[in-house]
Amino acid sequence: MDAAQSLMSMGLTEYEARAYTALLALGRAAPSRLAREARIPRPKVYETLQRLEARGLALRASSAPLIYVPLAAREYLARAERDFSARLGGARDALARLTPESSPEAVYPLAGREAILALAGELAGHAQRRLSLVGPPELLRTLEGRANRVAALTVAHSWPSIAEGGQEPLLVARDGEAALVAHITPSDEHWHGVHTHSPLIVRLVEGFASVCAAGG
Repeated sequence: MDAAQSLMSMGLTEYEARAYTALLALGRAAPSRLAREARIPRPKVYETLQRLEARGLALRASSAPLIYVPLAAREYLARAERDFSARLGGARDALARLTPESSPEAVYPLAGREAILALAGELAGHAQRRLSLVGPPELLRTLEGRANRVAALTVAHSWPSIAEGGQEPLLVARDGEAALVAHITPSDEHWHGVHTHSPLIVRLVEGFASVCAAGG
């Protein structure tokens, strides 16, 4: 992605992005030269410069002859970062008013291989203090690979029978804060489980993993 495309992803139009990047490269320019350098039709360059002025991205250095200079890229990026942070904070506050705080005891159902593996990977990837894993070796190897920052890792590849015939458990507990308890099948069908922040369930998963790892 070049500079103009990056600016377009931040909300500038194509002509605005071309004009601003060309103006940065030139340092200062008359509209006619800017039109050539930015490949903007001459009738459109004045309108484009006026929009850049309104955005504070271009300033008139002189009126006779008409010369424009750009806002420094560093200043533009700092301003854009402040604006984005403010919008993000506003969105966070607005969404918080719409969404009630979930209870730490809440248990959320999960279904499907993709959803369960995505959550397992997220828990493993964000673990920092400790991570407990119980499940088939091929799956746990992938999750262990995601856990590159964890201080304490407990892994169990064998366990007492806790699932129906043809099913295997997949248990993940992260940092004493979150857990996944799922039953999976070799055929990738009928995967189901739960996700929770319940301290009781998290401790149970950690304890079960420790017992299984010690027994294996």
